[in-house]
Amino acid sequence: MAHEQKKPFSDAVSVFHGRWLPERALPVGYAALIDAFELPVPLPISLAAIGPRHKIYQADGWKLYTPRHQPEPNLTGHLTFALRYEGLDLAVLKSLFQVTGPQPVTEIVRAAPTGAYARRLWFLYEWLLDTRLDLDDAAQGSYAPVVDADLQWAVDGTTSPRHRLKNNLPGTPAWCPMIFRTPALDAFVARNLGEEARRLIADVPADLLARTATFLLLKDSRSSFQIEGENPPQDRIQRWGQVIGEAGRHPVDRAELERLQRIVIGDARFVHLGLRTDGGFVGEHDRVSGAPIPDHVSARYEDLPDLIDGLTAFDRGARQLDPVLVAAALAFGFVYIHPFEDGNGRLHRYLIHHVLAERGFNPPGLVFPVSAVILDRIDEYRRVLETYSRRLLPHIRWRPTDRGNVEVLNETADFYRYFDATPHAEFLFECVARTIDVDLPAETAFLRAYYSFKAEVSRMIDMPDRLLDLLFRFLRQNDGKLSKRAREREFAALTDGEAMRIEAIYADLQHP
Repeated sequence: MAHEQKKPFSDAVSVFHGRWLPERALPVGYAALIDAFELPVPLPISLAAIGPRHKIYQADGWKLYTPRHQPEPNLTGHLTFALRYEGLDLAVLKSLFQVTGPQPVTEIVRAAPTGAYARRLWFLYEWLLDTRLDLDDAAQGSYAPVVDADLQWAVDGTTSPRHRLKNNLPGTPAWCPMIFRTPALDAFVARNLGEEARRLIADVPADLLARTATFLLLKDSRSSFQIEGENPPQDRIQRWGQVIGEAGRHPVDRAELERLQRIVIGDARFVHLGLRTDGGFVGEHDRVSGAPIPDHVSARYEDLPDLIDGLTAFDRGARQLDPVLVAAALAFGFVYIHPFEDGNGRLHRYLIHHVLAERGFNPPGLVFPVSAVILDRIDEYRRVLETYSRRLLPHIRWRPTDRGNVEVLNETADFYRYFDATPHAEFLFECVARTIDVDLPAETAFLRAYYSFKAEVSRMIDMPDRLLDLLFRFLRQNDGKLSKRAREREFAALTDGEAMRIEAIYADLQHP
């Protein structure tokens, strides 16, 4: 049953839903619609308002437009403003359509049957709600895109003759996160980081590259455990490293994710394997009562099969987007859904490797140690996760269970289907860029120096690999000099001349 608008569109304000504006201004677009229809959705990262100045500027999570941009104070005016200037927020639009019902959208289309914004609203209503409005197929109007590719990343898409539109949405109604175009993302995509990496290793000898790849793989595996606060034995790190090394070889679907979870968990005596059959949250428990204190509430277990199917369809379908954009949406979307009782974090990072490898982004056989970079930037990583979870949490109604878990009381699936993955894409691009700009050259240079050092010293002295490794490590730890302790103990057999020559070999390799 459709409901009327709950309250009039607001006047100019200084504070909107707890968010201060840079100056007193009139909320418009999505902000106005959320307020007037009391939509139970997270506020978008950036909101729009009409300010008193005659210039457009951004500050404090607001973009202020000039008085000449002010829309008509009605549903059509604010919807048109939102599509024109703010892009698509599918969660807001679906919630709005559920409140208004079909009549207002039908009237908008009948009033402007050839209008591109009217036809986009018509398409989105039918696409999001899986229904058909009482409208004849469009007979006129040039084909316009559903997604404004100047505002948000889109695919080439398919035509919708009924609406005379190009459906260039990157996902399906079951799962479709959106990513805004930003100067940072435009610059990263233009760099073509995958090609940069291939050029970087083009002249690295094959045996050295193989050793580099092995080291980076283990580094990523170890870091992924450390992010979760675990310090497992070396054989478990190596096993997970082997799994990461095979990323991209198998399509990701529910069965594959469950197979990977079994590998991640290992000893499953105390863990339920497969999709959750109960609530889930990330956070703490009260020390006295054991009650949950969530920082993030996971998707309802009843919604998990559809969400995972939607997520895997996105992975198969978003082929025209840059692989890093897809990896960010897929991996962070997965961790927000949190489909398993345990193992979500490592699988979330595995999905990054899956997309990059499956799309041929990394050079063959080489894994970018993204988890190692995330570990180095762990505070920023958590802030990126919170860009959505903090806005989401107030809109989830839950109660504690007698087992210290949460039971979600409202419909929440759309919150996990449609989220803004822009901060996540920027963060992941920064991580991938650092592996190419810093980690890959540094590791290759280190191994080149290491094996050259061993070869040079071996020509001087017959020394087992174990001692050669120790010798190199001591020199690294002591600025290229053998300490008095090392000369008196492990390497007492070296003459002064040999020690000086070894130090010179090391110095030459560090500063060729």
